[in-house]
Amino acid sequence: MTAMADLSATELLAAYRTGELSPVEVTEAVLERIHRHDPEINAFCLVDPEWSLAAARASAERWRRGEPAGLLDGVPVSIKDVLLTRGRPTLRGSRTIDPGQEWADDAPSVARLHEHGAVPIGKTTTPEFAWKGVTDSPLYGVTRNPWDPSRTPGGSSGGASAAVAAGMGPLALGTDAGGSVRIPAAFSGIFALKPTYGRIPHFPASPFGTLAHVGPMTWTVEDAALLMDVVCGFDGRDWSALPPPAAPFAGGSGDVAGLRVAYSPTLGFASVDPEIAALAAAAAETFAELGAKVEEVDPGFADPVEEFEVLWFAGAAKVVEHLTEEQRAGLDPGLREVCEQGARYSAVDYLTATARRMELGRLMGRFHEEYDLLLTPTMPIPAFEAGRESPGGGRWTGWTPFTYPFNMTQQPAASVPCGFTAAGLPAGLQVVGPRHADAAVLDACLAFERARPWHSRRPPLVS
Repeated sequence: MTAMADLSATELLAAYRTGELSPVEVTEAVLERIHRHDPEINAFCLVDPEWSLAAARASAERWRRGEPAGLLDGVPVSIKDVLLTRGRPTLRGSRTIDPGQEWADDAPSVARLHEHGAVPIGKTTTPEFAWKGVTDSPLYGVTRNPWDPSRTPGGSSGGASAAVAAGMGPLALGTDAGGSVRIPAAFSGIFALKPTYGRIPHFPASPFGTLAHVGPMTWTVEDAALLMDVVCGFDGRDWSALPPPAAPFAGGSGDVAGLRVAYSPTLGFASVDPEIAALAAAAAETFAELGAKVEEVDPGFADPVEEFEVLWFAGAAKVVEHLTEEQRAGLDPGLREVCEQGARYSAVDYLTATARRMELGRLMGRFHEEYDLLLTPTMPIPAFEAGRESPGGGRWTGWTPFTYPFNMTQQPAASVPCGFTAAGLPAGLQVVGPRHADAAVLDACLAFERARPWHSRRPPLVS
């Protein structure tokens, strides 16, 4: 029998509707799993049972009256600790932030969760200021992968992905400015979507500028679509927020028949582990079996890593510009290095990188006039040793070639689980669509999920 903590949000809502389950007992089950397993995984930096149970009790009363507050009433959700939560600290993995200050605001996405009755289960770990593709920080320590605790869950939303994978809440909010929901989704065996830039409002504005997206991280594609319907409402605090979607994301057809799909095994420049390559190729073949017209083709751009690093490292320098020398000395050493590099870039360097970014966006716009979707591996490698920035030295951008290009272009891009290596580590397939085609990406991932379901397999740690 499936444990309560392993049910999807959609399944929980159905059980609440019939009275089979109560939000209180579900929240208690999730909190108990966190109590048992999080000391080893370290997915959460803040768990407040009274906060969670108070919300669950209020939800149970609404369901008893037959008056649920919204689309997620009573569903446990975790929040990455870079998103503001009113009355609770948001420390971003850094000792440089005062936890005792007034925390008066919710981020737009967090406010929408409250409006729809979701149960906040806690804040999830992130590297310091969410700066890299793994999850460890001077404040929180090392976060580990539930499939193999000696490995990283990825990052920077690694706490969120580890929580969802381990059944410590079916829904999580993460952020992604270079792959930070897709990297950990691939390493942790869950689903994640980086929506079109501006689709989910973001406040305060990220120092990484228009690279940074808020995104859902979930156990199922259906749950992600439901979460998108909650958090995509307009918020005037975000000057670049898009208007509300014209139609709900939930309830997609899951049909890819007739779609023109490009499959690029390397984007023309990446090196990929053979096991990962085989799993991604098999996933692309599944799209063909579902009736899509799949063609192996590269989009035709060179690796934009140098331009991305100018934009990213300059943003990191902006993050810490107000710190004292003493505070800087206590930063994550890798962060300190990239901030020093970012501070050396000139305005001309930044504008040159921006021009390259605009050209990349133009190229991908033309590419999607011919192809509805682009498929790639999400990651070129499986999860590696926890506590390291890279498996073989160098910066995190050296092993994430498939993710950061699509932050530069602001396109929707998802990671959907597509199998396991011989060592039992998850792999992900990236599904990329043209700007504003979030519904099409979700629909394609739903079709793949139905053809290749992964939900019956939980990490050995919690099975």
